[in-house]
Amino acid sequence: MPITPTYPGVYIEEISSGVRPIAGVATSTAAFVGSFAKGLLNEAVQLFSIADFEREYRGLDRYSETSYAIQQFFVNGGTQTWVVRIADTLTGAPPTVPPINARSATQILADVAGNPVLELSAGRRIRGGSAENPGAWGNNLRVDIDTESADPATQFNITISEIRQDGDRTSVVGSETFRNLTMDPDAANNALEVVNQGSRLVQAEYAAPPPAPFVASFAPVSGGTLGDLLPIPATIPADGTTFDVDIGMGAIAGTIQYGGAVPTSYAQLLPFVQAAVRRAAAHPTVPNGLKPLLSGAVVRLIGNGLLNNGARFHVQLGRTARPYDPTTVLALTGVAADAVQLSAAQGATESAQQFSLQDGFDGPPPAIGASFRPIPLPFFIGSAVDRTGIQALEDVDLFNILCIPEATNLSDTDYRALYAAAEAYVEDRRAMLIVDIPQDVRRLDEMQTWLSENETLRHPNGVVYFPRTNILDVLNGNRPRSMASSGTIAGLWARTDAQRGVWKAPAGTDARLRNVESLSYLLTDPENGVLNPLGVNCLRNFPVFSNICWGARTLDGADVLASDWKYVPVRRTTLFIEESLFRGTKWAVFEPNDEPLWSQIRLNVGAFMHDLFRKGAFQGTTPRDAYFVKCDGETTTQSDIDLGIVNVEVGFAPLKPAEFVILKIQQIARQTAE
Repeated sequence: MPITPTYPGVYIEEISSGVRPIAGVATSTAAFVGSFAKGLLNEAVQLFSIADFEREYRGLDRYSETSYAIQQFFVNGGTQTWVVRIADTLTGAPPTVPPINARSATQILADVAGNPVLELSAGRRIRGGSAENPGAWGNNLRVDIDTESADPATQFNITISEIRQDGDRTSVVGSETFRNLTMDPDAANNALEVVNQGSRLVQAEYAAPPPAPFVASFAPVSGGTLGDLLPIPATIPADGTTFDVDIGMGAIAGTIQYGGAVPTSYAQLLPFVQAAVRRAAAHPTVPNGLKPLLSGAVVRLIGNGLLNNGARFHVQLGRTARPYDPTTVLALTGVAADAVQLSAAQGATESAQQFSLQDGFDGPPPAIGASFRPIPLPFFIGSAVDRTGIQALEDVDLFNILCIPEATNLSDTDYRALYAAAEAYVEDRRAMLIVDIPQDVRRLDEMQTWLSENETLRHPNGVVYFPRTNILDVLNGNRPRSMASSGTIAGLWARTDAQRGVWKAPAGTDARLRNVESLSYLLTDPENGVLNPLGVNCLRNFPVFSNICWGARTLDGADVLASDWKYVPVRRTTLFIEESLFRGTKWAVFEPNDEPLWSQIRLNVGAFMHDLFRKGAFQGTTPRDAYFVKCDGETTTQSDIDLGIVNVEVGFAPLKPAEFVILKIQQIARQTAE
């Protein structure tokens, strides 16, 4: 700020240089819109690796074309993508037909009268709102409730586990535990707020207004009691006392065996009760697969372990049984069971060992025959107001490539409507759209028919490739799976940008298609020569080079159109410059509109363009031949100044790919020396 001298001395004033560097934006951030087995609904989620994709969306799903496309994107060199999950939540005739993608949910707690109190649903909350996460993945969530808390009379713990079934084996892939929860809505450890803010797997909500005050004498909805703190008899079971253990196949005798002094507290008694339950696993009536239910049983003490002071035992069956059924009921009867508060007579019989979230649905059935039901068009296009479908990308600051692999499942009319809407959207966002061809477009004549039927999709920001690719499907015995090419090509674009720059055509012998086992059709040179002038990029198989991309034209690149945006690298370079300058010149808004401002704009934009020239982005051997930046009294008249307008003209000579290399060979005729 200006200095006002008030005393004799030296003053220092910092003066701005006027240099405002313009940073180039990213050029290969992809966006995928499609269905998945799991994931936030209509929410753009940023991913940086396949591992991120597996955590957020459960990885590959045989019914999701988009999941394979995302895998191909990362395999082929992609490093950053935004993913929007859509799902068909339409319902049929109630009450028998649920939504195709319903949330999995269960009521897990009830008050002592049996009225539901707390309900968990698959999903998680974001930014203070609620995000739907429908699908059958929620059926793999298990919930454990216990009262090993700081205050067992009023508090409880919740553990949510996500499991995976491999044959008859059950394994836990992730879990969350929330301790010392209460149903008191005014408490800091209120179950609703703690779970909703901390869980990535579930949302909690009241099934009914919670009782006030709430005590831990609640029951799981599925039956049985949990947390009942009834008085315990003062007598410790004698050595050799037996009780019956039953997991649904008849009573098995369990014996308390001390082998020494009789315990004087329930804390000392605990390991002997656990040993008695575990010994029951050796009984011949227990199948080998279910023996771990008993041999892995864990007994915990609820309360402080003092006689007649509100303590009891809690038995959790082993979780490694094959198969493990979370609804397995453990019944304990007999004198010893009464004494340690485990019998039905004492009101403490454990029922379901875990509670499952159920009734989720995971979208359309396999694409076989008439049973296939694609996601309806409105779910793809979405709503700009509600930020759904493609419009969910409005929450994304920048993306450059849009892919919608499952568009090929739609009818011809809906297919064209979706891609037309997508092209209009990417034009506004200065991005590119890779159009996928349907699976039934296999031969050259079918591709020509597709072009004639979809002429309305010709757009400078659209690109199409032929033929489709085949990858090895790890979910189907590594058999070939026909794949839309958008994910593979988006990854190739990203790899080329990183290695050579956005101005390099993503095609040629270096443009290998990774993880592509074969192409659905092998083009010949003459066939390639038919499609190339029509603006179709061909995927070819050459000996040694394998499967490669052999075309770099936009859908506006048909020869007869003579478009400025014929080539992919030219169009993408232009969009890159536009977006970079759009972001890098915002500082000029509301600045005084005169020569000092114009000179600053020329300086900063010129520096940006010169940097691209030095990197080899333009034609020409000198900056004068390669680009120009004009902003002066000629581009901005007094009328413009009066209207608050400053005009900047930027021109550049783009690099165009050497599409045709023509070698002229001639014999040299020489006279014979005499």
